[in-house]
Amino acid sequence: MELRHLRYFLAVAEELHFARAAERLHMEQSPLSRAIKELEEELGVVLFARTTRSTQMTRAGKLFLEHVRRVFAALEQARESVNAAANGFHGQLRVALSDGITPSRLPALLALCRQEEPEVQIRFFEVPLSQQIKGLHDDLYDVGFAQFEDVGDGIVTIPAWSDALMVAVPARHPLLAHKRIPLDELLRYPLVLCDPQVCEGHARHVERVLRRSDVEPLVAERVASCDLMMALVSAGFALGLTGAAHIAASNEAGVVSRPLASRVPPLTTYLLHLGGDLSDVMMRFIERVQAIESPDSPRPMRGHNPGPPEELMP
Repeated sequence: MELRHLRYFLAVAEELHFARAAERLHMEQSPLSRAIKELEEELGVVLFARTTRSTQMTRAGKLFLEHVRRVFAALEQARESVNAAANGFHGQLRVALSDGITPSRLPALLALCRQEEPEVQIRFFEVPLSQQIKGLHDDLYDVGFAQFEDVGDGIVTIPAWSDALMVAVPARHPLLAHKRIPLDELLRYPLVLCDPQVCEGHARHVERVLRRSDVEPLVAERVASCDLMMALVSAGFALGLTGAAHIAASNEAGVVSRPLASRVPPLTTYLLHLGGDLSDVMMRFIERVQAIESPDSPRPMRGHNPGPPEELMP
């Protein structure tokens, strides 16, 4: 089996059409078909079910596709690691981001990493939570951030940062008469919430809070980012629910934040990594994460453990 066989297979699997795959690979269709047949013979399985009208992957083909994609991802990471070393970097951290990381803290973290360990290259990948968990297990990522801690066996979760869960309210909205908004009052109005397919941890946390009321929420829109949520709130489209830092970092005019009247848990960002021994680079990165509170807060001493986040008091 040669690397070209895997490259040809990937093209056909993604196109599900031999002619289009051949065009994409800048080759004739006949040698492509022969190469796929050679691959099937070597594996001893049929990868594609072909008719005169369509090409579909078999169950074996779908399983093989998962492995092939991991092979090419590993090759790409190897190439980038070699290039990083050639450019003066002596280490690399692959960081997965899910649910949106508190905007004010990411620049502070990056600045601290560059200041204290500039020879370590940090690469970021924005992925859904389920993909982050799989990537940690498959060694595609070294560490991740998400707003959900129940991520299954084998992964360690460390509370990194916490923000009060706040209501984003359009300017001149009647709810601004409340300094703290009762949950039942909030649920009288349309809401714009994060899409659980994209921001799973964030969406689950908000859903748990909304379940405290017997009133069914009126969800006007599900969005993939807090930036879009703030834009819709600013336009008066609906109310939003997100962390205080996201609202504070928004550039949208006409958005006012209000806390909920009831006691609710904060929106916590967790650092995720595989269990087991950690590299020195990883341990120093975790120390820096724990040292970051917000751009306006003094940094605590290294090794200080602030303990579990407190709940928002009434």
